[in-house]
Amino acid sequence: MTSRTAIQVLDRMMCLLDALAQSDEPESLKKLSEITELHPSTAHRILNDMVACRLVERADSGTYRLGLKLLELGNLVKARLSVREAAQLPMRALHKLTGQTVNLSVRQGDEIVYIDRAYSERSGMQVVRAIGGRAPLHLTSVGKLFLADDDAAKIKAYVAKTGLNGHTQNSIHDAAQLEKELELVKTLGHARDDEELEMGVSCMAAAILDDSGKLVAGLSLSAPTERIQEEWLKSLKETAVQISKSLGYKVSSPTIKQ
Repeated sequence: MTSRTAIQVLDRMMCLLDALAQSDEPESLKKLSEITELHPSTAHRILNDMVACRLVERADSGTYRLGLKLLELGNLVKARLSVREAAQLPMRALHKLTGQTVNLSVRQGDEIVYIDRAYSERSGMQVVRAIGGRAPLHLTSVGKLFLADDDAAKIKAYVAKTGLNGHTQNSIHDAAQLEKELELVKTLGHARDDEELEMGVSCMAAAILDDSGKLVAGLSLSAPTERIQEEWLKSLKETAVQISKSLGYKVSSPTIKQ
């Protein structure tokens, strides 16, 4: 088989897989031929090859549907996906756009942990968080994203356990204030830290979700308060969506607000 012919076969296979993916029900050979504009004999031959490889299954009625091999391969891909790897290039692009430090954080218990960052020593004054550094959930923008994702019982337990100890005069100290803040996070679809962890430093954060819509990380942009710009928020949220999509998140879901 020549290289050109092999590529043509692969293109046709992908067309058939895409056609099957668009339907919730098994499709007939005739329907698949119409959708892909392949001759029925060509479509039949390729489908037979894909059945042999378990990429496609043939139902008793003679119709076709996606095969379990795709599920097995998909689970392997999902298991190997790393939010840190998925975020690196988008984070660098956001840092280049804003000139400020971009942080990637995850939750561990009652704290967030910084697992990666994008910054440059040539970009002037920046707020640089140490990778591996930790901070209380209620004092950080990313932490508020995770708290807002909790139910009322979990939030109450967090308040009781931590006592909502603060670091600055702007820190949230009582449960009613925290509840109000978390409702705002849910409404807006992003979170902020207005000098609550460190005086003179403000931060905005957006959620990163996986293919099931679960909150797995937060993307934040930290800057000296006098330098932070509201127009960065749109780019921050777009970057978080971009990373989420690379983890399999479906943008049509209402969980991430644009």
